[in-house]
Amino acid sequence: MEDQRVETLKHIEEVKKQIDIVVVALQDRAAKHDASKLESPEREIFDKYTPKLKGTTYGSEEYKQCLAGMKTALDHHYASNRHHPEHFVYHECNGCFERYYQEVNICNICGYSQFTDRPDIAQMNLIDLVEMFCDWKAATLRHTDGDIKKSIAINKKRFEISDELTAILLNTVEILND
Repeated sequence: MEDQRVETLKHIEEVKKQIDIVVVALQDRAAKHDASKLESPEREIFDKYTPKLKGTTYGSEEYKQCLAGMKTALDHHYASNRHHPEHFVYHECNGCFERYYQEVNICNICGYSQFTDRPDIAQMNLIDLVEMFCDWKAATLRHTDGDIKKSIAINKKRFEISDELTAILLNTVEILND
C-alpha cells in the first residue's frame, strides 16, 4: 500500500488556498459594505429615517411605512449592493405567474402584459449570502427588540427563501452569538 500523506497534504493546501480566496472576497465586502449610504441620494434619506427605524419592530406596519418613505434611497441602495435580495429580480407575469429573468412586454405563455418584479435570492452567490446574513444580524442590533431568528423568519416569507437555506441561516446564528 502506497503512502498517501503527500497527496493529502497537497489537498489540504489547496483547500486552504480556496478558503483564502473566500476570506479575501469577504474582507473586500466588509471594507465596502453599504458605502453607497454615505452619498446622495441615500445619505439624506437615511439620515432622516434611521432614527425613526430604530424604534420600530422589523416587519411592522410602522417599519413598512418608513421603508415607503425611503423608496428613492432604497431603490438606489438595492441597485448598488448585491448583498440584498432586491438587487436581483425576476419579472412575474400577473396573469399566469410565469417567471422571466429579462424584461418582457408580453408573456409568452398567456399573452398578459403586466408583470411584477420580485426579489430573487437564488441569483445570489455565497459571498452575497454571507454579507446579507451579517447585515441582517447587525441590523437587529440597531432595533431595541431586534432578534435575528425573527428576522430570518420574516425574510423567509418576504424573499421566498427555501426551507434548506433557512435552516442553514438558523444553524449559523450561534456562530455570531458567541
